[in-house]
Amino acid sequence: MRRFEHARVLMYSHDTFGLGHLRRCRTIAHALVEDYRGLDVLIISGATIAGAFDYRARVDFVKIPSVIKLRNGEYTSLERHRELDETLKMRQAIIRHTAETFQPDIFIVDKEPLGLRGEVEETLSYLKTRGTTLILGLREVMDAPHLLDAEWKRRDVMRKIGMFYDMIWAYGPPDFYDPLTGLDVPANVRGKMKFVGFLQRSLSHEPLPEHRPRGDYLLVTTGGGGDGSDLVHNVIHAYQQDPELTHKALVVLGPYMPARKRRKLIKKGAQIPFLKMIEFDNRMEELVAGARAVVAMGGYNTYCEILSFDKPALIVPRVKPREEQLIRARRAAELGLIDMLLPEEAEDAVRFAAALKALPARPRPSQSNPDLRLEGLVHISEIVGECLDVRSRPRLSVIEGSN
Repeated sequence: MRRFEHARVLMYSHDTFGLGHLRRCRTIAHALVEDYRGLDVLIISGATIAGAFDYRARVDFVKIPSVIKLRNGEYTSLERHRELDETLKMRQAIIRHTAETFQPDIFIVDKEPLGLRGEVEETLSYLKTRGTTLILGLREVMDAPHLLDAEWKRRDVMRKIGMFYDMIWAYGPPDFYDPLTGLDVPANVRGKMKFVGFLQRSLSHEPLPEHRPRGDYLLVTTGGGGDGSDLVHNVIHAYQQDPELTHKALVVLGPYMPARKRRKLIKKGAQIPFLKMIEFDNRMEELVAGARAVVAMGGYNTYCEILSFDKPALIVPRVKPREEQLIRARRAAELGLIDMLLPEEAEDAVRFAAALKALPARPRPSQSNPDLRLEGLVHISEIVGECLDVRSRPRLSVIEGSN
């Protein structure tokens, strides 16, 4: 473990739908403070339940007013009485003030290059003038190229990425998927890209969750759960239709699943003795690690956990409004890492039940693709160390010259 005195990393996670952005930032933050003494990490997050997670020493978060994305892709304030424009102004002001007060050496922006509706652009401009290292972190799959291209052209994003950022991290290996595939990428942007790899996950030393079943079980997870009710409904239906499907299963509904749908699914699931349902667990790593196999929609973090703990997996991806999960699942299935069913295929209870029965016997990802490596956190730590080294050299030379 190395030491950097008073080094600071600021991270931004817009968090309008699900938990993926915050969980990714938190994973990176924990890895950095584990590797470097004296380093403080502050995460700016819009997640409504940011405080439900545990944070290691020297990792903290600033909560900005929450904005939620509706299923049609539009945004609205979580507080119904407040206009969206007013909420965005508050968020923008808090982000800027946090940056001015915290004075980070490095600023890492997750997925949204300019922030939600451009709310980070002013802060990027400010930090650029004071020499902060600006890093954009992109999922290995962003969205279907035609959708991403249209969205970014409308907001002049590619030019501004080239103008503001010193580095772009793609959170996956180059031979899995390129997040900017199909886009016209200028040379100055392409030259800043580093494929750091998937972000491997590890277990804490805390006691196991009480609701983790004993013995073999399937883990069914919908991520944040905002659009996960169909998957859970189809799992229940498969159990109802096939009496030979007797695998014990733990179903995690997700904290953002609408209350009405949650109550309905819990009521239905209670009639099946093999199913146990919980709303949320802030240590999903423990549940994935203990599972015999995983059934999921296949967001980025779940996928990293499946690979980290080498679990057979059946993915039923979201297909709209974003195609990110669909693209990831198709590529992973092509490489033999997971099995995939489209949502309409999972609606066929007989077919879904057959897939669930066969899942525990499926080869693990490491058996299908033994060359796969998860080295993202190692590479990120190395890059951050190099950046902090460069930033500390002038200070060291001044100190040495004064002796």
